[in-house]
Amino acid sequence: MTYQQLTKNHPIVLIDFFATWCGPCQAMNPILKEVVRKMGDQVKVVKIDIDKNRNLAATLNIQSVPTLMIYHQGVLQWQHSGMYSADGLVQLLNKDL
Repeated sequence: MTYQQLTKNHPIVLIDFFATWCGPCQAMNPILKEVVRKMGDQVKVVKIDIDKNRNLAATLNIQSVPTLMIYHQGVLQWQHSGMYSADGLVQLLNKDL
């Protein structure tokens, strides 16, 4: 599956670009689980390891991790580098519903 297909396979997709060596990335795991708990199947959450997907990270100009992206029907709606709260993400995602 290509990245473009991935962003279009669900109406709303939240992508977390991370690295296993990144402390803030690890701290995002429970936050993303909380988002999934609150949003259910309304949103698809995808984690992409930048070390295993270097070409994709370079193509998308991912400069730091974590980097979060929200796609609505395949179109990038929001991007943020750094940690973000579960409630903040839920609010952003609900705007796209």
